[in-house]
Amino acid sequence: MEKSKILYAEDDKTIAFLIQDSLESYYEISCYPDGKSALEAFDTQSFDICLLDIMMPEIDGFELAQKIRNKNSEIPIIFISAKTLKEDRIKGLKIGADDYLVKPFSIEELILKIEVFLKRSKKPNSYALKYKVGKYDFDPKNYTLTDLENTINLTQRESELLLYFIRHKNTVLKRQDILKAIWGDDDYFMGRSLDVFISRLRKVFADEQKIFIENLHGIGFRFYEKQ
Repeated sequence: MEKSKILYAEDDKTIAFLIQDSLESYYEISCYPDGKSALEAFDTQSFDICLLDIMMPEIDGFELAQKIRNKNSEIPIIFISAKTLKEDRIKGLKIGADDYLVKPFSIEELILKIEVFLKRSKKPNSYALKYKVGKYDFDPKNYTLTDLENTINLTQRESELLLYFIRHKNTVLKRQDILKAIWGDDDYFMGRSLDVFISRLRKVFADEQKIFIENLHGIGFRFYEKQ
């Protein structure tokens, strides 16, 4: 069975060696010491997931993630960084990353997160249906919203959240239920992640007058479409 391919950008040689050594039994992992060489590899090779440190020379992790996301809206991006500030985590998610893992962490936790995204991205029939959302045709398999003029590319997380809302349209959804369904956990940071992704979906539908994501204070959200 062909191994999944990981692009790993990390300037700390010791950490890079430890993580690469731990993962190469499970994946085909290519490690790059700075953002510039990682971006060049991304442009010339095919990868299934990206693991990015933030503090790197040439191009830092935030800029690298932005450039990768501009080229590919679907590939999962996980930040692995020593930067623990809440603002850094939120910035990473706003750029388009799917998750953020703070150093130090266990290899088991990293593998678990990698597997979650790889399984979701490789399920051939899990998102076979297409949905009408206002003026858009939503294709959750390909992470796209399309109208007569444009195609909007969503990230994997955005697509999963939108699909969850569509499948529970006009229903009051508790925050903890959404978090457990999409993120698998309902801790504080996951809650902040949810707020970021809902904000991003609201921007996507900013010009769509029939689509609403209602904030229910102290409870959660309700996704509905005016007729």
